[in-house]
Amino acid sequence: MPGIVDRLDYIASLGVDAIWISPFFKSPMADFGYDIADYRDVDPLFGTLEDFDRLLREAHARGLKVMVDQVPSHCSIEHPWFVESRQDRDNPKADWFVWADARPDGSPPNNWLSIFGGVAWTWDPRRRQYYLHNFLPAQPDLNVHNPAVQAALLDVARFWLKRGVDGFRLDAINYAMHDPGLRDNPPAPDRGTVRTRPSDFQLPIHNQGHPLLLDFIRSIRRLTEEHGGKFTVAEVGGLDALPAMKMLIQGTDRLHSAYGFDFLYADRLTPALVRSVLEAWPSHGDALWPSWAFSNHDAPRAVSRWAAPEHRDAFARLAMLLLISLRGNVFLYYGEELGLPQASIDFEDLQDPEAIANWPLTLGRDGARTPMPWRGDDPFGGFSTCLPWLPVVPEQLALNVSDQQRQPGSMLAWTRQLMALRKTNMALREGDLQVLEAGDALLVIERRTATQQLRCVFNLASAPLPRPASAPTTWRTLAQTGNPQAVLLPGFSGLILEKTP
Repeated sequence: MPGIVDRLDYIASLGVDAIWISPFFKSPMADFGYDIADYRDVDPLFGTLEDFDRLLREAHARGLKVMVDQVPSHCSIEHPWFVESRQDRDNPKADWFVWADARPDGSPPNNWLSIFGGVAWTWDPRRRQYYLHNFLPAQPDLNVHNPAVQAALLDVARFWLKRGVDGFRLDAINYAMHDPGLRDNPPAPDRGTVRTRPSDFQLPIHNQGHPLLLDFIRSIRRLTEEHGGKFTVAEVGGLDALPAMKMLIQGTDRLHSAYGFDFLYADRLTPALVRSVLEAWPSHGDALWPSWAFSNHDAPRAVSRWAAPEHRDAFARLAMLLLISLRGNVFLYYGEELGLPQASIDFEDLQDPEAIANWPLTLGRDGARTPMPWRGDDPFGGFSTCLPWLPVVPEQLALNVSDQQRQPGSMLAWTRQLMALRKTNMALREGDLQVLEAGDALLVIERRTATQQLRCVFNLASAPLPRPASAPTTWRTLAQTGNPQAVLLPGFSGLILEKTP
């Protein structure tokens, strides 16, 4: 917590509205804090409750809101709730987790598979039953069908709201309720893509997204409204997440927004991809409000997924221009404002259990979680005075904050310029969106309010393209990258134009 406080001036200088902090609660760290042992306290690794209260005060003093992660679908195997639940079948918390008897042959109750590999059930000899874990065995699933569990989770949220948090990001919320009948999941069709996880071979229709989840979602919304209308955003993973995302935010009694993995798991950024994703969220009629991220802690950094090394600088600038042009909330992942690529981590330095298990078939998550490079003259990048939990790699150290602060044309300066542009142009913040063109490489988006019309033009390929025709006397340039010319769009370039009266 003190480290975040020390960097709040920098965060505020980016022009963002809020910060989202991933789990900092007491945890044995089997999954980097997403296995929570105490929902109401700060893990000593990060500080104390008093440190968190100071963080809130200092952030609010700078006009920054603070969102925290809530993990309602599962907790740690070391949480007192689970410790009690596993003792026998008759204790007060016996039904707080998802327990099931073995099949007659001793095998798990159904075919559900864990996101992190293997079956989603672990045998517990104390109860002589299996417990469900959609993630690691160290992350038992809560039985959110149980009203007492819902009340306990709402009380946790109330605890943080009373401390002054401004909203919640609800982790893996679609996994919070399962099919009580424990029916087998059907096989997933072959989509022609590489399936790196066993769970990719199933359609997870019975271990997530149960319709009764909506009643719990409404309870969360009522609670946040009682505390001044705090913001809520759902994380919804999976290949077919769109219906669940929309279900969770439809109407005024559910969550405010949702973000999925359309861009986060895409191995290429193409006009066709952007069109298909954006047109699934029409901005007319009873429009829903999405959230967008190109990078986050669960996916390899976008510039490494979407661009060759020689194009990364140009592409990072283009991607930031596109991100601020989208309708919805923009989630900026730390280091994205510097153009950080995915770090290459040696096997002996890996921390991510999934990356270790799948080495070297997947990039894993560690390469997107390396320490922030604050200075280039320090082997640890100014992140710490001792060896950090993951190495600071040279390609990231070269893009450090200190050097970019001194460069007017840096990626950091470009990001600040674009954040300011989005804040001062209502069409970018709240306007309708229409995809005007999505060819092989050319993407043209229109953003419009009653008083402003913008045209956002992007070349998503390395080769130059003819620039779409427009009357130069009626359009003025608000932002551009890659030096577009009157008749030519260089590779990985883009611009935002405003129609003049």
